[in-house]
Formats: sequence, C-alpha cells, structure tokens
Amino acid sequence: MKNFVVKTIANAGALAVAVWLLDKITLTGDSTGKKAWTLILVALVFGLVNFLIKPVVKVLTFPLFVLTLGLFTLIVNALMLLLTSWLADKLDLSFHVEGFWTAVLGGLIISIVAWALHVVLPDED
Repeated sequence: MKNFVVKTIANAGALAVAVWLLDKITLTGDSTGKKAWTLILVALVFGLVNFLIKPVVKVLTFPLFVLTLGLFTLIVNALMLLLTSWLADKLDLSFHVEGFWTAVLGGLIISIVAWALHVVLPDED
C-alpha cells in the first residue's frame, strides 16, 4: 500500500512539473487546495492508464520498439498522457493536454521527474 501511495505522489509531482513547464498542459481550479486534489486524482487516473493500458500497447507495438531502439516509448508515453487528458475531461477533472507534440514533451518531462522522485522517495511495502 505504501508503494502505491509513493508512486501516486511521484506521478502527481511529475504532472505538476509538466503543468508548470508547459503552457499547453493546463490544470485549473479555484484554489490551491482544489488544484492539488485535482492533481492527485489525475495522478491516480494516469497511474491506472499506465498500469492497465500501457502494457497492452507495448506488447502490440513491440516490433516498433525494436525497430526504433526504444524511442517509440516517447510516442507511447504521449498517447498515455493524451488518454489521461481525455479521461480527466470525461471525469470532469480540470486537466487538459493540448496537442500531440505537447504530449510528447510532457511525457518526457513526466518520465524524467517521476524517475527522479522514485529515486528520492522510499518505495518499500
């Protein structure tokens, strides 16, 4: 359970950095508390998307991973971020990613920041 909480906090932090750095990734809210709550909920959605859908996409596109020497991971991460944005819209969460190339850059930022936070935060169960 502790590992799940740590991963969710790391995802929320990574999403916050992406929102802060990129103008076309938006998170709106009336107050800081509402924005933080929305960010945690979006991090949960992002974690579920990465847990349930990303492995299936990676298996189905395995030849592209081999052909591009792993660079196709950037495209898959962008698609997961766009899917998270779409689901957030359906769940009435105020998180939006505008455009594919913004999603590629956002996915790269989120991957780097989440990795750094996983190094710093404890992850034992």
